[in-house]
Amino acid sequence: MKLRFLNAMIFAALAIAAMAQNNVAEEVAWVIGDEPIFKSDIEEQYQQALSERIPIEGNPYCVIPERMALDKLFLDQARIDTVEVQASAISAEVENRLNFFIANLGSKEKVEEYFRMPMPRLREKLNEMYSDQYCIQQVQNELTKNVKSTPADVRRFYNSISKDSLPFIPMQVEAQIITINPVIPQQEIDEVKARLRDYAQQVNTGEREFSTLAILYSQDQSTAVYGGETGFQSRSVLLPEYATAAFNLNDNKRVSNIVETDDGYHIIQLIEKRGDRINTRHILLRPKVSDKDLMDAVNHLDSVRNDILAGKKTFEEMALFISQDKDSRNNNGNMLNEKTHSSQFEMADLPAEVGKKVSTMQPGDISEPFVMINPKTRREQVAIVKLVKRIDGHKADLADDYMIIKEICEAKEKERIIHDWVVQKQKSVYVYIEEGWRNCDFEYDWLKKGE
Repeated sequence: MKLRFLNAMIFAALAIAAMAQNNVAEEVAWVIGDEPIFKSDIEEQYQQALSERIPIEGNPYCVIPERMALDKLFLDQARIDTVEVQASAISAEVENRLNFFIANLGSKEKVEEYFRMPMPRLREKLNEMYSDQYCIQQVQNELTKNVKSTPADVRRFYNSISKDSLPFIPMQVEAQIITINPVIPQQEIDEVKARLRDYAQQVNTGEREFSTLAILYSQDQSTAVYGGETGFQSRSVLLPEYATAAFNLNDNKRVSNIVETDDGYHIIQLIEKRGDRINTRHILLRPKVSDKDLMDAVNHLDSVRNDILAGKKTFEEMALFISQDKDSRNNNGNMLNEKTHSSQFEMADLPAEVGKKVSTMQPGDISEPFVMINPKTRREQVAIVKLVKRIDGHKADLADDYMIIKEICEAKEKERIIHDWVVQKQKSVYVYIEEGWRNCDFEYDWLKKGE
């Protein structure tokens, strides 16, 4: 069941609610327990779906209120179970969403104008929506916490379903990588630090605004356009060195000392602390790699490749000895897909330069050295890659895709448990549906009590 598909589009939902909140009479369409579902709520959800082009299977004036009713059943159970909302986690989600709004609309003032409400009210509404989502998810998790499929369960499930219903798995590859970060001359590092010290001096003396300098000079493009503002972030999200320096700041008129991270060199200005979260501005500069240093790294890896091809060393040994990729070095050079936590990648999930190389390679081939951008640090590095395995696109099968089949099997069982729970829950909750809203092919029998 896709119980939460409407709430996923919070951006559009809030906008439509803001525009409609004073224009539609608060007439009741459904009542679940003592909770009404207003016609205006249903209409807003429908307009949201239209604006986001979300397909609705069936009559929207049947599908939408039923899914809203299901949410209310889960929220009622959350109250009975006294589910405790993790305020800090909800607050983090709210601030991330507000930062997303600001990034897309350009400023806090434009966000308030778009949603037709002040920021505190918008934060309150988001907090309510995310809290409801959290409670619903907790109830569902509790209901399905014991679902675990054995290999025998997975085999039975696989043999019982139509193979046409199985998903198509795009081509996947497994690859190993060795990377070298070219040496950056100390002179280049000193020049970057000198520029940052000059920027800090200009801010500390009141000569220029930090945000202006960030827009003009920061190499963090995701924040530079907003004057270097990061939005509220928790310590765990920030790079460790950045977090330490940022949380030690107390004067928002002063600038931090230069902070070095894997991303480059920063200066930081405090905007606001709020509990365990902080909002800062920063200017990031990355020392440039010279063409000579890149060529030296290319020549080094070319020699390494020749030694591997000659059988003097294995790819795995050289990865351990010389690779500067932290994630793969101690894993025999194997690249790890952060999305799936496995060694298999769809082509779109590989770094662009790696994907371009392996697309023309056969298993066992080792590429010539190439320059790539480290996806985490955004710095240039030199790499060689070995294609270990290629799995052509295919329908999911038990031999190659056991974990995918297992996930589908468990998802079906969780769906059955939740369905059965809803059927039982309906028996203990008052349900009323207004005339004109009953002639529907509902997923559940809401009218069996005889209205």
